[in-house]
Amino acid sequence: MNGLPLSRLCLLAARQLIRDTRAGEMRVLFFALLVAVAASTAIGYFSARLNGAMLMRATEFLGADLLLSGSSLARPEQIEAGQRLGLDHAQVVEFSSVIATDEGIQLSSVKAADDAYPLRGQLKSAPEPYQPEEPGEGPRPGEAWAEARLFAALNLKVGDTIEIGEKPLRLSRVLTYEPDRAGDFYSLTPRVLMHLDDLAATGVVQPGSRVRYKELWRGTPEALAAYREAVKPGLAANQRLEDARDGNRQIGGALGRAERYLNLASLAAVLLAGVAVALSASRFASRRFDASALLRCLGLSRREALGLYGLQLALIGLIASACGALLGWLAQYGLFYLLRDLLPADVPAGGLLPAVVGIATGLVALGGFALPPLAALGRVPPLRVLRRDVLPVPPSTWLVYGTALLALGLIMWRLSLDLPLTFALLGGGLVATLILGGGLLFGLQSLRRLLKRAALPWRLGLGQLLRHPLAAAGQSLAFGLILLAMSLIVLLRSELLDTWQDQLPENAPNHFALNVLPADKDAFAARLSEMSPHPAPLYPVVPGRLIAINGEPVKDLVSKDSRGERAIRRDLSLTWAAELPGDNRLSAGSWWNTAHASELPGVSVESELAESLKLELGDRLSFSVGGLTRDAQVTSLRDVEWDSFQPNFYMVFEPGTLQDLPATYLTSFYLPPRHERELVELARAFPAVTLLQVDALLAQLRSILTQVTLAIEYVLLFVLAAGLAVLFAGLQATLDERIRQGALLRALGAERALLVKARRAEFALLGAASGLLAALGCELISALLYRYAFDLNWQPHPWLLLLPLVGALLIGGAGVLGTRRALNASPLTVLREG
Repeated sequence: MNGLPLSRLCLLAARQLIRDTRAGEMRVLFFALLVAVAASTAIGYFSARLNGAMLMRATEFLGADLLLSGSSLARPEQIEAGQRLGLDHAQVVEFSSVIATDEGIQLSSVKAADDAYPLRGQLKSAPEPYQPEEPGEGPRPGEAWAEARLFAALNLKVGDTIEIGEKPLRLSRVLTYEPDRAGDFYSLTPRVLMHLDDLAATGVVQPGSRVRYKELWRGTPEALAAYREAVKPGLAANQRLEDARDGNRQIGGALGRAERYLNLASLAAVLLAGVAVALSASRFASRRFDASALLRCLGLSRREALGLYGLQLALIGLIASACGALLGWLAQYGLFYLLRDLLPADVPAGGLLPAVVGIATGLVALGGFALPPLAALGRVPPLRVLRRDVLPVPPSTWLVYGTALLALGLIMWRLSLDLPLTFALLGGGLVATLILGGGLLFGLQSLRRLLKRAALPWRLGLGQLLRHPLAAAGQSLAFGLILLAMSLIVLLRSELLDTWQDQLPENAPNHFALNVLPADKDAFAARLSEMSPHPAPLYPVVPGRLIAINGEPVKDLVSKDSRGERAIRRDLSLTWAAELPGDNRLSAGSWWNTAHASELPGVSVESELAESLKLELGDRLSFSVGGLTRDAQVTSLRDVEWDSFQPNFYMVFEPGTLQDLPATYLTSFYLPPRHERELVELARAFPAVTLLQVDALLAQLRSILTQVTLAIEYVLLFVLAAGLAVLFAGLQATLDERIRQGALLRALGAERALLVKARRAEFALLGAASGLLAALGCELISALLYRYAFDLNWQPHPWLLLLPLVGALLIGGAGVLGTRRALNASPLTVLREG
């Protein structure tokens, strides 16, 4: 058989694989790979499609998939580029205009839109103020829609005529909801929606007018990416491309955190899958030592023997991976069917990437973890045919397993695209394994002294563990990993999401008040305290633009399309405060005090903006404020909770710096539902104040939270399936030895009841040790995740102390059921085969 052709070797491998399909280890290996790939694929599809659905819903806050906005009309070539790519297009023009009637005047924000608007989401309106809203198309030419607050402020009714510039328009309906209104809520005033065809007749938009032009685009991700690449290089200084993530900080932050939660569950399933494959592959190899020795006697070389079994593993890996990918693809449809009432009807397809990643996960885990025992098959000496005690020389497993862990780590990183998350899970798991594994070995050695006084079932059960302490420690770690993954996902579901939701309480501010005049400040604050239980403080606001850093023009110091570049293209809302705002945390420097010795007043900068502008403590900033130049020195950097719906600022100055400049005040407050009349009365009492509603944005965030919660609950089912694969594979790995030992004990007179008690004692101890390992490992990994991945405060979790009891019951019961074949096998048959 020297020089066996590859085709003959493949044929032989296929025949042996067909013959061995009845072998238990082959079924275990196939099942482990099937579950691993199915879980990875289903979670991949579920995460990708759910994130796509959430992103699609988030695009409502732009009214499109992609937005090209600017203070001047888009150039013809920018429009033609999108039309050539087949993108749907809509146009919107926004500007401010005074609406005047006999009852008074009101500055309003006017939107002129064409028939295609909106491309995402729906416009909603009502036939009369405060009546039920209905979705539908926008106003026709000659018509306008206005908010109920404008009707109340100017004593208007449906059917009245208003004038925008030189164009009279009939109020046909009450505007209640615009999909893209929440995208830039700091700049909103009471709204009026008109048709784009009437814009020219108003005569409002003239050269030099303050107007915002929006080009809305909708299409496939590929076409949108191509449009970005085509248009981005030629963007003017006053133009910007936005999507749902960077168009709104709150939505972008919610989506980013949702992806982290889902990816963490995916990583846990991948780890369990790797352990299941490793245990199954080890038994696959050990059961073939005799066959490998016989083939070597028949003339097969070491390389050919290794290739033969490698081909077998490759065949079973490909078949199981293909079946697992198909099963995972079908499973995610079941999940989306169960969630059909909570998700959009047109959930985007996930593509082929999740299936490819799932198959790659299974094959890499198979190749990596099966390599050490597979290499041993090539080293089996022919002498083993005569002497069963001859074992192959073990290869350098540290190098092989290190390569396997590295490959699995790369897959995990590819799944999460998040290094801190990957390192926290891998690093925490490895540290916990080394420390707790060593402690478990020491504990097993300490149990030897207790055997003399223990009952016979305990002596038999503990004796099984003590005969092979390394194998027992490995089993305990494998079972502990199951409990660790389960407890980590439960912790993820119950605590991390609750912590996130606590940051967005039910009475989170749902209204902002802008342009509060200094003369009205005290009266407005008193009125708010009567209406709202916990209004935010009133912050002074002065518009100003950052123009220089350490004497150098700021436009020369920032990169294009960065947060810093966007911040210097517009006026910032500057404020001053004696106390650090409640939702802010100092990350560098100190808050000002009387010991501030610099000649320049201090300014505190938001940390992410400071990083984009490359600011450091002590830098000198120059601002253009009201036609004057004001200098300040950076004394601190702040981390800001942008999704708290409290007033937040990039720049907070030391008191006394800007107080000589004209300022208005800004605050936020919570108003319970069905209190719109109080809001109208507040607007009438303070006509200069602009009141902004952000209920739609809060509802969207809570909707995302609900979806993520349900997603993680369903992902837990797949993690459970992967955990059962590990448990089944771990029990099967020691089944042969247990059958021989059980047959020998029964031949010596041991009763079946005694062996059952011994099994219970053995697996209960293994389960309790696994639960202890899982509790300690879960605390360690959760501390790392809280600190480095989710930026949350960590606290101990006493309920994890129940895991040893849970492990004893779960592993004990599963162990007795999984090894019942060892109790049922005929002693005579087993001893004859041995």
